[in-house]
Amino acid sequence: MDHPKATKFRSGLVPGAGRPQLAAMDIPLTAEHPDPATQAATDRRRFVRAALASLAFVAIIWWIKLIETWLGTSFAGLGVRPGEWGGLVGVLAAPLLHGSPAHVLSNSLPMLVLGTLTLAVYPRTAWRAIVLVWLLSGLGIWLFGRPSVHLGASGLSHGLMFLLFTLGLLRRDRPAVATAMIAFFLYGGMLLSVLPGDPKISWEAHLFGALSGTLAALWWRRRDPAPPRKRYSWEDEEAQALEDGLLADERDSLEPARPAEVPVLWQRPSPPPPAGAVVITFRPRPPAPPVEP
Repeated sequence: MDHPKATKFRSGLVPGAGRPQLAAMDIPLTAEHPDPATQAATDRRRFVRAALASLAFVAIIWWIKLIETWLGTSFAGLGVRPGEWGGLVGVLAAPLLHGSPAHVLSNSLPMLVLGTLTLAVYPRTAWRAIVLVWLLSGLGIWLFGRPSVHLGASGLSHGLMFLLFTLGLLRRDRPAVATAMIAFFLYGGMLLSVLPGDPKISWEAHLFGALSGTLAALWWRRRDPAPPRKRYSWEDEEAQALEDGLLADERDSLEPARPAEVPVLWQRPSPPPPAGAVVITFRPRPPAPPVEP
């Protein structure tokens, strides 16, 4: 049975050895790009570990709810009680406690998805960000929340969603942008749930979780290294040409020009008119009349 004064959280639903000799149109790997098979195996292991860690957290919150049901009691009194010294224990305990099985169910899938994405894509940032969101969201509720008992993991899930979304905006590499798009597509409604609404929903937890996740993204946005960038064949050929002192006229006439040598449309010179053609020019625009004050 739910605590009578409990406020529920809800969610918003080896390096390569040398440069291979490939054709000009191929995209070879360079020494700075890892072997694809090795990188794929590493990413797969990281994703599995992230999914297992997120699944373990979801299992813990369900296990706690099952113990409550078996004992016929409620641990909701261990949630965050704003302004009460005894309520500070909820800063650590509240994300693990829920008011009902439906409450646990509503937070399970967001934590599983967002936790897996965070741990898989940002392994160096994830645990620091989780600890920061866990603590700061609870402290924010204790300092500024309504007088009630706040519990649930949706503050943590909001923090992870805002962490992923903000990192995608700041980093702008392919994994960061793809992860931010997935998180926003699935749980973009969390952007609105940080505002006051249903009095039975702790929007304070959503708000301070979101602020904590954004702060973590700003703080540790460069902690995980950017993925290695592929070098294209024309980049290597250009570097080799500069080393050899070759000029553009000395290259094969059938080879296409390098991207830097292709002018944009508005900078290309106009071709001369054919012989005997008459070019009709536009009449020049007359100057504008002076404006009297």
